[in-house]
Amino acid sequence: MRLRLAVLIAALFALLSPRPLLAEELGRIGLDIKGNDIVIDAFDDPKVDGVTCHVSHFDRGALDRLVNGNWFENPSNTSIACRQTGPITIKDIDTRSEGEVVFSERASLIFKVVRIRRVVDYKHNALIYVAYSSKVTNSSAKNSISTVSLYNSGASLPPKKH
Repeated sequence: MRLRLAVLIAALFALLSPRPLLAEELGRIGLDIKGNDIVIDAFDDPKVDGVTCHVSHFDRGALDRLVNGNWFENPSNTSIACRQTGPITIKDIDTRSEGEVVFSERASLIFKVVRIRRVVDYKHNALIYVAYSSKVTNSSAKNSISTVSLYNSGASLPPKKH
């Protein structure tokens, strides 16, 4: 009976587990016998042609969830690297200081969302990408950052909006 319940819960989790809609899974590195993995995804900035971001994140396995509980949540550890992968063409982007969300993925069934936000750095002629979790844990907002320089790219930033 317990095994059936565990299989049913694992199947339910697999169906409800969020996957990014715009990202392509490039790799999955198995870490242990509990099925925990590091997943590597890639996505193109939808409003900046020629920029690709690679994101790695921890994906808890079904056995780890069964043993440790907390079924519907993955840790917020996300790493990001964005690079020029072709000619850069900047479309209508949000240039306000808070930037705009370019990618979003649920990291739990209800509360936690991992987001990637693009911010424009006019002084240094660059685009900054910040990955962060919407859920602050132990007074810490885990985040990572990547910068794409527009120097010699031929791309020009749109006028600054306030």
